[in-house]
Amino acid sequence: MEGQDHIVMLPFMAQGHLIPFLALARKIQQRTGFTITIASTTLNIQYLSATIASTSNSQSDSNIHLAELSFCSTDYGLPPNAENTEDLPLSKIGDLLAATTSLEAPAHRLILDIIAKEGRPPLCIVSDMYFGWAANLANNLSTVHVTFTTGGAYGSAALVSIWLSLPHRCTASDEFPVPGFPESYRFHISQLNPYLKAADGKDSGSRIFQPQISLSTKSFGWLCSTVEAIEPFGLEILRNYLRLPVWSIGPLLPTDALKNSSTLDSSVSRQRAGKELGIPAETCLKWLDSHGSDSVIYISFGSQNTISATQMMELAIALEESGRPFIWVIRPPVGYDMKGEFRVEWLPQGFEDRMSKRKQGLLVHNWAPQLEILSHKSTSVFVSHCGWNSVMESLSQGVPIIGWPLGAEQAFNSKMLVEEMGVSVELTRGGQSDIARKEVKRLIDLVMDKSGKGGEMREKACEIKEQIRASIREEAEDKGSFVKAMDDFVATILSTRQGL
Repeated sequence: MEGQDHIVMLPFMAQGHLIPFLALARKIQQRTGFTITIASTTLNIQYLSATIASTSNSQSDSNIHLAELSFCSTDYGLPPNAENTEDLPLSKIGDLLAATTSLEAPAHRLILDIIAKEGRPPLCIVSDMYFGWAANLANNLSTVHVTFTTGGAYGSAALVSIWLSLPHRCTASDEFPVPGFPESYRFHISQLNPYLKAADGKDSGSRIFQPQISLSTKSFGWLCSTVEAIEPFGLEILRNYLRLPVWSIGPLLPTDALKNSSTLDSSVSRQRAGKELGIPAETCLKWLDSHGSDSVIYISFGSQNTISATQMMELAIALEESGRPFIWVIRPPVGYDMKGEFRVEWLPQGFEDRMSKRKQGLLVHNWAPQLEILSHKSTSVFVSHCGWNSVMESLSQGVPIIGWPLGAEQAFNSKMLVEEMGVSVELTRGGQSDIARKEVKRLIDLVMDKSGKGGEMREKACEIKEQIRASIREEAEDKGSFVKAMDDFVATILSTRQGL
């Protein structure tokens, strides 16, 4: 395939979206030689630039261009320089999404500049599910619009269907069926994120989310960050619901993370996330080396989630009483500045010092080298918010999960991990729910016990690990699903352009 074709990408402004968009851009560029332009606001482009600069993959990255789209957060009632969900409380994320419709005009100008320079429209526009306005942009500029969902197939299907039909408003029960899923399936009101739970079709959340998602369902096709073999049920539902091509182009993970080495190079997470780690990766790996195989609990709630002060205290007590070693990526609790100073009163008195002296616990403030931790032989279980990036990272290393979904489509991911995959148990839902230290310890013991259900979960997680790794096989006679999907996506888009 020749390198003169051009794809423009428009990610939503959140770490959990920017990271897979950049990973997708790299995968497409490596396979095709196409020029890729990722367009976003100034601060997000600075972040992507730092991420690209932190990797040695300069040959393919040289054809990945970054373009700034003008955006002033204060024009939309947002704080100054609030250009990413990381910079905002949950209550303001809908406002940020509403403000992003203003990016259509500068994106239009960007693509006109590309057309003027290259003499034809880009091959396609790949936009986030929440940027449905890009469908209109593509139509107006005689190109193809493709939606990229950075979540899994099951979670994305549930999120889209519930937003567009609001089935929880059609029943007095806390449980309800969801269009597109089998009639026997039931979802629970507690699995809905706050925006969805409050949605009635007339509220501000509905006015913001529904039009963008609806436009995205009218795309030419969807790209989904999953693997065909691990989500056959979710992909079937998503394809039947959308009635569009859906290419499963996962895993969007560094190639080094999918090799059969016991521990990753300490720079992998830095390359993937482009963030300054709260602890040197080497320090973390040395700490893990001091513990036995399958003995360590890893706890992290993702890039923009945290739990309440009460939950934090109860979790800390449970971890200490368990006697098991753990790494905990910890941020200030709900209601406080997540980027602010961490206060000792949020944890039991002397907790961090005791854990350090006993070598029982390692607390990491802000960012941790997650893939390196998950790949280490000492890591046994991941207490996770079930964000899709974290799910894929955990399963790619064969690590079972204790789910604690906090927002977005995370509770749908958790439901699928428990009911469809059998690789997880769920502790609780949300950042305000009650948790009991006894239940925390019970589930930790259950998952880490290799003789019972924990052993079954680990076996299934290891099977999925092998399926994920098989998906990237390049052999002509036995191509993996990622390779097939990527090649089919590119061939289909190329043939479609010929018909425009």
